[in-house]
Amino acid sequence: MTRSIGKHILLEICVDDLAGLEAAVEGGADRIELCSALALGGLTPSAGLMEVAATFDIPCNAMIRPRAGDFVYSDEEVDIMLADIEAARRAGLAGVVLGASLADGRLDRMVLDVLVKAANGLDLTLHRAFDLVPKIPEAVEIAVKLGFSRILTSGGAKTAIEGIGGLKQAMDAASGRISIMPGSGISADNAAQFLDLGVSEIHASCSSLVPAVEGRMVEFGFAPDTARHTDVAKVRALKQAMSLK
Repeated sequence: MTRSIGKHILLEICVDDLAGLEAAVEGGADRIELCSALALGGLTPSAGLMEVAATFDIPCNAMIRPRAGDFVYSDEEVDIMLADIEAARRAGLAGVVLGASLADGRLDRMVLDVLVKAANGLDLTLHRAFDLVPKIPEAVEIAVKLGFSRILTSGGAKTAIEGIGGLKQAMDAASGRISIMPGSGISADNAAQFLDLGVSEIHASCSSLVPAVEGRMVEFGFAPDTARHTDVAKVRALKQAMSLK
């Protein structure tokens, strides 16, 4: 599949603080994945950040992930996720980003069904729990039947470039019924490889590594030695690389 001339490709930027949100919007992002703790793959953002994000003139979808680690959730953790979905709805966000796994990596359809029903009316993204599944076509079918708008995936590899084969397999299985949105390691330098797959949207962090400014913050454990921050220039460059002429 190849891209068609004139087709608009949507750029989603993941952020985990207000500065990142502002940078993503300034750089030309079309949609925001709103998180906390991006260094851990993204966790649920605070209710306050959700409320602030809802005031921006750009769709924002909140990550619903109550802790770091695997995506196998207890009943109590599912209850937390249900409350967080309701918080995203109350804040006025456009959607939520969900995922849940069984111990063998397959999607937990029962848990996902509960979460999807709670998110009725919100835009739905299936997150990278998808990258752990043993059978991509089977997982795509589950996502389609549950009503997800898209699957965020690196094709089952650490980065989307390494997972090109898995992305193609997912797109073949989707057959246009659900968007396959590549993410992980995507930049202006490699965006063309994903556009040529025929995707309609791309996910990226467009972040740069920044050293700690205040030494005492690191010493006291209030900040890491280095951190990644959304880079306006990288967002703008990726957006430009995605523009079809």
